Amino acid sequence: MIDIGTIGAKALYLLFAWLISAAAASWLSERKGYGERAGLTFGLILSVLGLLIVLLLPARPGSKWRVEGWRPRRRRRAAEPPARPS
Repeated sequence: MIDIGTIGAKALYLLFAWLISAAAASWLSERKGYGERAGLTFGLILSVLGLLIVLLLPARPGSKWRVEGWRPRRRRRAAEPPARPS
């Protein structure tokens, strides 16, 4: 009997690569000043190649990529609340 409902491990890995590259391209293009949709389009249509294209796009002036650098800064937590007396 043919089991049509199962997919192979390779297909699952390719699906994960496709989705992760689309999300990463969306995030990168938003940081570079092009908006999330441009990166999402590249990532969904061209998969990993689209992510590489977004990496090679020049950053627009005033974008987060130009202002903060290629790696986003981690935000510090607000001052911790004072400990309660026992």
